[in-house]
Amino acid sequence: MNKFGRVLLPLITPFDEKEEVNYQAFEELIHYVIDKDYCDTLIITGTTGEFNTLTFDEKVKLYQTAVKVVNGRKPIIAGTGCASTKETIALTKAAADIGIDTCMIVAPYYCKPTQEAIYEHYMEIANNTDINILLYNIPIFTGVNIDPKIVGKLAENKKFIGIKDEAGINPFQVTDYYFATNDANPNFLIFNGDDLMLMPTISQNAIGIVSGGAHLVGDKIKNVFVKYYDGKVEEALNIYREIFPLFRVCGINGRIHPNPMLRAAIEVVTGIKVGKPRRPLNGITTSEKEALMNVLKELKLV
Repeated sequence: MNKFGRVLLPLITPFDEKEEVNYQAFEELIHYVIDKDYCDTLIITGTTGEFNTLTFDEKVKLYQTAVKVVNGRKPIIAGTGCASTKETIALTKAAADIGIDTCMIVAPYYCKPTQEAIYEHYMEIANNTDINILLYNIPIFTGVNIDPKIVGKLAENKKFIGIKDEAGINPFQVTDYYFATNDANPNFLIFNGDDLMLMPTISQNAIGIVSGGAHLVGDKIKNVFVKYYDGKVEEALNIYREIFPLFRVCGINGRIHPNPMLRAAIEVVTGIKVGKPRRPLNGITTSEKEALMNVLKELKLV
C-alpha cells in the first residue's frame, strides 16, 4: 500500500537574488537528489519549500516543472494546503489537473479553527476533489494540533491515505495516531516529519520520514531504516547519531524554521544556487555559517 517508500524529500524552492523562484535551479536540484537516490518520493511546496510565501501561480508552475523533470522516476506529492478551504480546493484541483494524484494538505493555519472545523475543512476538500490526501500536522506553525480522534474519523474515508506528523511537538502522537486509525484503516500511513525524531518514531512504527535533511544525507537516512528493519538496531542508532548534529545545527540560535541553515548547506554541498529564503525569513549569520561548516566537514560532505 505504501508506494511512497521510506524517505520523502520536501524540496527546497530556490530563489534568485530578487527573491523570484529560480526554476532552473529547481530542475537541477530535482536531478541531483534523484541521481543520488536520496529519496523514494518528492514533495513539492511543503514547509521546506516555503509554500506559505509562494503565490498560487508559482506553486502551479513548480508542480508543472516537477512533473516534467521527474518524468515518472519518483512519485510526486504536492503540498496544496492553504489558509482557506476554498483556496486549498482550487490548488488541489490544479495539482490533479497537472497529473499529481496525491496532495499533502496542512491543517488550516493562522485562524486556529476548532477540531470539528478542521474535520469539516478536510471533508470539504475530499468531497470536492478527486485525489488522495496525506494529512499534515505541524502545530508549531499552524497553531493547531489535529487530534487523533479527528484523524481516526477522517481515516474512515479512504481518500485520506495517511498523515505526516511533526513528531518533535508531541513525541508519542505517532502511536496515538496508530491506535486512532488502525481499526478504521489498517493501511493508513503514518510518517514522521521531524529529522531529529527519526529513531524515536521508527521505534513507534512510523512507516517513514518526510526529511529536509535528505537533500544532504538521504542515503544515510535510508540506511537507518534498512539497518533497523534488518534487526541491526545498534548500527541504525550509530548512523542516526552520526547525522544528528546536522539536524540539530539547523535549529541553531533558537531558529524554528530550518530552511535558512538547510539552504546554505545545500548550496555549499551541491553547488546549486538555491539562494536565501524568501523574507521574512532571514539568511544565516557568519557565526551560524561557521557552525554549519564544522558539521558538514565532520560528515565529510565538504
